[in-house]
Amino acid sequence: MDAAATNLKAVDRVDITILLDNSIDIFLPSTEEVKRPQLADTVTWGERKSLLAEHGYAALVRVAAGERSAMLLFDAGISTHGLIHNMDVLEVKPADLQSIILSHGHIDHTQGLVGMLRRLGRRGMPVLLHPDAFLKRKVIFPDGHEINTPAPDRRLLEQEGVEFVEARGPSYLIEGMVLVTGQIHRSTDFERGFPIHYAEIDGAWRPDPLIHDDQALVVNVRGKGLVVLTGCGHAGAINTLRYARELTGVERIHALLGGLHLTGPIFEPIIGPTVAELRRIAPAIIMPGHCTGWKAIHRLAQELPEAYAPSSVGSRLVVEAVAAGVG
Repeated sequence: MDAAATNLKAVDRVDITILLDNSIDIFLPSTEEVKRPQLADTVTWGERKSLLAEHGYAALVRVAAGERSAMLLFDAGISTHGLIHNMDVLEVKPADLQSIILSHGHIDHTQGLVGMLRRLGRRGMPVLLHPDAFLKRKVIFPDGHEINTPAPDRRLLEQEGVEFVEARGPSYLIEGMVLVTGQIHRSTDFERGFPIHYAEIDGAWRPDPLIHDDQALVVNVRGKGLVVLTGCGHAGAINTLRYARELTGVERIHALLGGLHLTGPIFEPIIGPTVAELRRIAPAIIMPGHCTGWKAIHRLAQELPEAYAPSSVGSRLVVEAVAAGVG
């Protein structure tokens, strides 16, 4: 293990709540480490506010080591009010957040910041992101139609009290308990990016297949291994896990959750090699969400049935350290 690998401290506990995702299922059963929202003893449908799902992703990350604990927001969903609505339903207070991490600049991971920050008020909230997250992007399909993906509105968010922290390389947060990978090294021969993705650079639209601002959040739970959280996983699930290992010097991957971007005709051909590599890596838990796609999710559920856990808004992944002398 090199010197850089010692920067990520092992924690006693990580608790990740899915605040926004593409789907919700309130009847999913809990397991030892995946906790589903509890229904009240007496429920009358429609009496209480319900959690919302949308095409976006956001997660609340709580970490604890000894007497130190912290709470972070990872991504913010696609609608202005979806994030703060679900935070209210789940009784999460924005004022308790220490910082915000953006996995990349696409609007389905950033727009909810506006609604949340307006609730929070001007507080100098730090938001960590890669500089390329501010690029204007679009997808140009083979038939010529386009989908624009606006960048975060820097001026508006700064007016709402954000303090942007831009970093291309790895960042260690909360006294070294959380690692944000920064730009992910690409090492596989099959995760080649998004060929129809473009960015406006120096006033011209240019190919932007690698989406360099894609980054993941990594926590090392003592005795269990790495918990890796992605937003869209544009860098590729396997590239991301390999890079997390490289940065930390920790080989064991305990959990992978978030978007794995395996949906649609461009990415479905790499479902096979991705699943094969995940079988070899053998995480204890895989909770794929958002842009993973139904074909990839079904394949993961079929080939890694013991590890697969459906992602659903309000679900929590709770991983606790192995007690001393155990394992």
